[in-house]
Amino acid sequence: QVQLVESGGGSVEAGGSLRLSCAASGLRWRTACMGWFRQAPGKEREGVATIDINGRTSSADSVKGRFTLSKDNAKNTLYLQMNNLKPEDTAMYYCAADLCHISPFRYWGQGTQVTVSS
Repeated sequence: QVQLVESGGGSVEAGGSLRLSCAASGLRWRTACMGWFRQAPGKEREGVATIDINGRTSSADSVKGRFTLSKDNAKNTLYLQMNNLKPEDTAMYYCAADLCHISPFRYWGQGTQVTVSS
C-alpha cells in the first residue's frame, strides 16, 4: 500500500552533483518520518540523512556539508541534493519511510544507483 519511488540517480564524475527524488504515496505525509540510506558493494547499509515531521534533518558525518535533505509537502516528495560527489559515494540509494518513532523503517523504495567516477 505504501509506495516509494526514487529517481535522479546516474553516473557523474567526481566533484559533480545529483539530485535524488523520492515520491511517496499511501502514507500520511505529515505524520511520517523519512530518510535516505545507501549500500555500496561489499559494505553494510548506512544511513545518509533523515527528516522528521517538523522538517528537522540529520545527516551522517561523511556527507555533512555536501548533501542537503529537503521535502516538498505539496508534492509528497523528498529530495537529496548531493554536491561535490566522491567515488566513495557510489552506492545504491534507498528512500525509506514510516510513522515516526518506529525503527527500523518498514517501507522502502526499489533504490536508485549513483555511480561516481574518478
